[in-house]
Amino acid sequence: MFFVSDYGRTDEFVGVVHAVLRRLAPHARVIDLTHDVPAFDVRAGAATLARALPYLGPGVVLAVVDPGVGGPRRGVVLEAAPRRLEAEGPRWFVGPDNGLLTPALDPGSPITAVSLPPSPEGSATFDGRDVFAPAAAALCAGAAPADLGSPVDPSELCRLPERVVEPGTDETGRHRLTTEVTWVDHFGNVQLAGAADLVPLSVTSVEVGVSTPIPRVARVGTFGDLRPGEAGLLSDANSCLALVVNRGSAAEHFGLAAGSTVELVW
Repeated sequence: MFFVSDYGRTDEFVGVVHAVLRRLAPHARVIDLTHDVPAFDVRAGAATLARALPYLGPGVVLAVVDPGVGGPRRGVVLEAAPRRLEAEGPRWFVGPDNGLLTPALDPGSPITAVSLPPSPEGSATFDGRDVFAPAAAALCAGAAPADLGSPVDPSELCRLPERVVEPGTDETGRHRLTTEVTWVDHFGNVQLAGAADLVPLSVTSVEVGVSTPIPRVARVGTFGDLRPGEAGLLSDANSCLALVVNRGSAAEHFGLAAGSTVELVW
């Protein structure tokens, strides 16, 4: 089982969910992906899952970033269609139906969706403990999604808006890419929406339209192609474009945060 949340590490929330999982599915091994998703940031949690998914292997994903807990949003179990090679990735996803889970699923792949009943204890503030953990444990113990709730039409699942990725040209005919910052990691690297091949390695330098005067950075293959403190644009570990500073923070250098818009011109 793979567990991700915005619970943080200060309070007992993560430990309590682990305790429930251990009690209900003692054989299950739980891998904590992270519990430091920014509080209430569903989009960041969804991006975390999408980045991690190719490396997880089979199992159950328990994901809780749930600012709507206690409200009308429903809890769900999603089952991805069986893969030819089961080891390719998780089969079941448990969490709130707020857009958190769907970006991790293969686009166009068949999904079985089930709506979970509310907590039998009547708690309205800790569904991670009272609703999602018991459902995830039941799946680990061999239950089918249909055993856990009522069917939901997958077309009715909440989905997040698409990220900004707008290729084009400027008034002089140069290539232009308007894109969104999807993630700033621990090191300050700034991941951008869109695949890295949108700005091919054959491009030597790129203007980054985030300030005046507009800075120009090198299009490079690795951090080692940059001098310490030098900014550049490269393909990151997730094959996305990323603004970086060798041994520094690109987020600070360019004044960017998740959700910022960047214009690249070359």
